[in-house]
Amino acid sequence: MPSLEYAREHTCAVGGRRELSAPRLRADTPERAGLDPVELGHLAGAVHALTSSDRPWAAGAVAVAGRGPVIAVAEAAGWAVRYASYDPETDSGAELPAAARVPATVGTPFDLASLTKLFTAVAAVQQIERGTLGMDARIGDYLPDFRAAAAHGVTVRQLLTHTSGLRPDLPLYDCPDDRAALAMLRAEAPTAEPGAHRYSDLNMILLQFVLERITGRTLDLLVQEGITRPLGMTATTFGPCPGAAATEDQRRPWAKAHRGMLRGVVHDENAWALGGVAGHAGLFSTAPDLAVFCRALLAGGSYGPARILGPDFVELLLTPPGLGFAVDQPWFMGELAGRGAAGHTGFTGTSLVLDPATDTFLILLANTVHPRRRPPDSGPRAALATHLARAVI
Repeated sequence: MPSLEYAREHTCAVGGRRELSAPRLRADTPERAGLDPVELGHLAGAVHALTSSDRPWAAGAVAVAGRGPVIAVAEAAGWAVRYASYDPETDSGAELPAAARVPATVGTPFDLASLTKLFTAVAAVQQIERGTLGMDARIGDYLPDFRAAAAHGVTVRQLLTHTSGLRPDLPLYDCPDDRAALAMLRAEAPTAEPGAHRYSDLNMILLQFVLERITGRTLDLLVQEGITRPLGMTATTFGPCPGAAATEDQRRPWAKAHRGMLRGVVHDENAWALGGVAGHAGLFSTAPDLAVFCRALLAGGSYGPARILGPDFVELLLTPPGLGFAVDQPWFMGELAGRGAAGHTGFTGTSLVLDPATDTFLILLANTVHPRRRPPDSGPRAALATHLARAVI
């Protein structure tokens, strides 16, 4: 059961009734959030362990966790910039001199990678709420020039739930220009039977084009005007973001393009090919900003005086299988999974989980691809989420 202090923070008197409120986030003690300080101490210690070895899980990491309106953990460890380059002969990074390294702080922006998909999904559901986008409409109704997907009857719902049958990605980064990349997308047909889950960046790229077509606004403006500006998320933006944590010394053959050490420009090669603004990747943000995003969704779409979605549409967004959001995935949610927790991961080392059942949230931002990408390992993500689940009183 929630603690008495937690319950007091979540109710207000209105006309003699006790009703839920959606106050702004603030830093406070675990006890005021109804969370066990010992378990949260383990969570904070685990963040530092991710960056402390000679071959760490990530060069730098930031975690913010809380319950209700309370941020109970805000921990940073390691380095936003640690390496000058990657040496393939030694399979190690060439470390910068100590004076040239940049420590990670709670306010460090990170390349969100696929967490961008969550913002694209919210932007889409906003249009569904307004009646300008049909959930089960065929994308050919909006994008007849995307003839291959249109011919197969791909729907908006299928894009949002990764059930379109489209392949995971395309080599847009090898196209000579934007026109060639667009032609490749327009000619891409599903390669699997629609209906079965098949995670694909192409779903959110096509959804981006749908949103831009029906609104006449680019995706970066839709996210800014519909989500980040109303919520006061001033640190969340599509790149370039000069102060961001570094990512990869991006070179072939381990990467898909030859771009050198990246900092403040999008890591994902297809998002780069699309100019840095893409439905599947491209956003940069900080952990405190993402905590506001989580809080708004946990509060039914509102934060302070701002409302980005109505409660029914937040429920639509988070109801299994989720629209853009993954639901109850233990491989990165740990013991938070199982009661309707929702979130996503990003290739650069990011993750976000919000759990309506316990009113908790966890953001982990890291640069696991600095100085180069490794096989994905979500064990640390799941472990941090389990610490938070066990902290709930």
